[in-house]
Amino acid sequence: MKMPFKRLAAAVVPFLLASALVQSAAAWELQWYGQSAFRMTTPGNKIILIDPFITGNPKTPPDLKPLSKIGRVDLILLTHGHGDHIGDTAKIAAMTGAKVGLNADMGQTFAILGIVPQKQLIRFNKSGPIQPLEGITITMVHAEHSSEVVHKDPGSGERRIYPGGEPAGYIIELENGYKVYHAGDTGVFGDMKFIGEYYQPDLALLPIGGHFTMDPAHAAYAVKTLLKTKRVVPMHFGTFPPLKGTPEALKQALGDFPVNLIVMVPGEKKTF
Repeated sequence: MKMPFKRLAAAVVPFLLASALVQSAAAWELQWYGQSAFRMTTPGNKIILIDPFITGNPKTPPDLKPLSKIGRVDLILLTHGHGDHIGDTAKIAAMTGAKVGLNADMGQTFAILGIVPQKQLIRFNKSGPIQPLEGITITMVHAEHSSEVVHKDPGSGERRIYPGGEPAGYIIELENGYKVYHAGDTGVFGDMKFIGEYYQPDLALLPIGGHFTMDPAHAAYAVKTLLKTKRVVPMHFGTFPPLKGTPEALKQALGDFPVNLIVMVPGEKKTF
């Protein structure tokens, strides 16, 4: 027996609305400040900052530079100790009470120097997944780079260099299972194949500037041969004169490889 149209509509419409709400709830937002600095708003409305180089970032739009506009932050992740990645971490952590995740050795440096209080630090290392926020799993992975912490002595004003531990990237698995690979500053390395096969990231945030990191040709090789990620956001380019790589050069180097190259401009937000 056929169901009358009105009864059918009454049954189907709530289902469609519920499905739409589920899909909407599963969406998450990515905002790029320039360089390697990102803000993630997760499906569960948690706020994660990565390498928050904001006030001193020449590519961050002026209207986003006041730290008072950042609002709530639940977690800050640092890939390594260079100033254009540590950025405004100390001030944001003090303002918001956010936890700061970083390699264990750099965490000791931060604690001893008083950059971030010990109670706010999450010191961990590679391949040991942690859940610093409910429903969020973070795994630190290898990066081929360097790391040091340059700190100004509050007494003498002298700049001194302290241990920054090993550089890293992160696999960030959100509440809905979506996986983001933030590569940090890195060159190409063979274990990118492991990262692609084991973690299977849905989105990769990859440096392309060259000089200190991969250039477009190396990044394209990493995508096509090792990671085989289907969505890529280029980062760490155009901020300073040596970082000459461009998204256009990356697109050309990728050729006909089936990848969705998502080129963002500083300040822009994307929903996934």
